[in-house]
This record gives sequence, C-alpha cells and structure tokens, in this order.
Amino acid sequence: MVFKLLYKEMKTILVTGGSGFIGSHTCFCLLKKKYKIIVVDSNVNSSKLSLKMIKKIFDQNKEVMEEIIFHQGDIRDEKFLKKVFLKSLSNGFPIDGVIHFAGLKSVEESTEYPLIYWDNNVCGTLILLKVMQLFNCETIVFSSSAAVYGSSEISPLKESFEIKPLNPYGQTKATIEYILDGIFRSSNSNLKVANLRYFNPIGAHYSGLMGEEPLNKPNNLFPYICLVAAGKYKKLNIYGNDWPTYDGTGVRDYIHVMDLAEAHTSAINYLFENDPILLNLNIGTGVGTSVLELVETFKKVNECDVPYQFVDRRQGDVATIVADNQKAISLLNWRPKRTLKDMCKDGWRWRCLNPNGYIE
Repeated sequence: MVFKLLYKEMKTILVTGGSGFIGSHTCFCLLKKKYKIIVVDSNVNSSKLSLKMIKKIFDQNKEVMEEIIFHQGDIRDEKFLKKVFLKSLSNGFPIDGVIHFAGLKSVEESTEYPLIYWDNNVCGTLILLKVMQLFNCETIVFSSSAAVYGSSEISPLKESFEIKPLNPYGQTKATIEYILDGIFRSSNSNLKVANLRYFNPIGAHYSGLMGEEPLNKPNNLFPYICLVAAGKYKKLNIYGNDWPTYDGTGVRDYIHVMDLAEAHTSAINYLFENDPILLNLNIGTGVGTSVLELVETFKKVNECDVPYQFVDRRQGDVATIVADNQKAISLLNWRPKRTLKDMCKDGWRWRCLNPNGYIE
C-alpha cells in the first residue's frame, strides 16, 4: 500500500489549457494530491497569472506546493509539443498522463467561425494524441461537454443517450470523443480514456484568488450575472419565461468549478489504477436549477441587485438539461459537495476582489 501511494505521488501530468478557468482549478486540485504538473497554454483566452494565484493560496495555508512547470504555446505546434514531452523526459519525469482542456468553447462564436473551431479543437487534439503516442503516454482525461447530446427533451441525460450536437462547438467535442474511441478500439492500443461531459460550471475558489475571467462579453449566464451585479452591464437578459418548467425559465445543472476540478483529479486517478478503458461520464450535480432561481439565490446570498428582463427564447435552447451523474459517482469515488449558495458566494467573492480579472 505504501509503495502504491509513493508511486502515485511520482506521477507527472500534462494539463493543456491549464491556466484557464477550469484548468487552473484542476491544477490546484492535482497539486493538493501531490502530482507533478506541466501546463501548456497559448493564453489566447486565459491568463498565466492564474497559476501564480495557486502558489499564493498554498502560501496562505502554509502548505508546500510542487513547482508548476509552464510552457506557453499552441498544441497545434507539433515541434513545440514534442519539446515539452522531451524536456520532461530528459529531466527524469516522463509525462504519465494528460488532462486536455485546450480549445475554444463559445457555442455562439463556433456558429460564426466554424473552421476556427475545427482547427483549434480537433486538429489540436490530433497533434496532441500523435505526440502522446510517440512518447508512450496512454492516459488522457478529455474535457468534453453536455453539448454533445444536442436538444434532447429527456432529462436527466444519461451517457447512453444519442450523440447529436447542434452546433460546431458540440460537433468538435463529439468528434474528439469519436477519435478517442477509434484509437481505443484499435488492436495495438493501451489507451485509457475518460471523456468528462460536464454541464454548467460556475463559482470560483473559495479564497477569491482564482475564478472565471471572460476576456470579452461573456457567453455564459453566471459571469454575466456577476457583471450586471457589479454595474458593468445594465440588465441581464433571460431568454424566455414561458418554458414548461416550474417558473417558466430554463432549467440547467450548475456545478461548482471546484467539484468539477475534483472530478478531473478523481478521473485520472481511476485511469492510472485500472487497465485500459474508455469512460464517458456526465459531471453535474444531478439537480436542476432555473435561471430565475439562480438569479434570486445570487441576489439573496450576496445581498446585491441583479436587474433582469425577459426576452425571446433563443433558437436551439431546450427547457431542461440536467445530468444523470450516477455513473461518475459510482466509479470515481467522487460526488459534488458544494451547494448553489456556495457557487453564488464564491463566484461573487472572486468578482469583488478582482474587478478587473487577473492583473499584475
């Protein structure tokens, strides 16, 4: 047993897109579990200062943190990626596994610039998998999305439901899952894969030192709520109040970003400890929350105002999207622990302490 724990502590994980919102919180969780991590990020939509905040959190808690090795670059650059793997190998800690976040993630933007999304998300992943194979790295946790399910009117969503994405963003995620499945099923593969299909991550680290920093106008609901509460925007648009739900607004499955980050850590633990396997796992709370309920909870726990108005429904939206998370709970020794109130408090704390996001 002691040998097994020591061996786990020696593992080195490459985190692509590791300075982004979910990536940085996952890096924090990996370091808490004593993994050695290497971050690769182009910082097109993120700030490497998020990684400095991880060190600050450890320092505040008087904990020793393993050094974060950071390489700024694009995973579509094969030469760059080979150098990252080679340098780690030459330094005596070959990369054992990858948690793959790197990619573009706006549904709206993907419909306007689909080729950019196919190039970044799919071509980037193909190059990453090619380099992983070259260096005998056969463990990967992939940041997928509930967008792969499309417009299913049945909820909660199960992993066995039809994959039928409605937009280029979801299509790129589904395509990457398809590629990973094909490699896994090939005769000479020892690949271990966990596709984590997550729903609506919100919140921030409880310290207020790490959080979500949209570089442009946010596409997601929660950062928009925060910016309206902060006075950056006048009103929040709520798309439809005539949905067949308990208050007429859309119902979604919101999960605290720290619960999501811990799910990634649990997933790569599971892969390391098992034989080659391919897992498709929903990562959510399994609890539906309406848009109006989220807004009212945010206002109440943070004692602030969020003016809103109802506008027409958006094309492609559905009434309810909630995860069936039982498979992840049963396999990963993981379950979501934080409440909707925690999500609202932690996300607002980050915004209040960092009104301009990550700055030197």
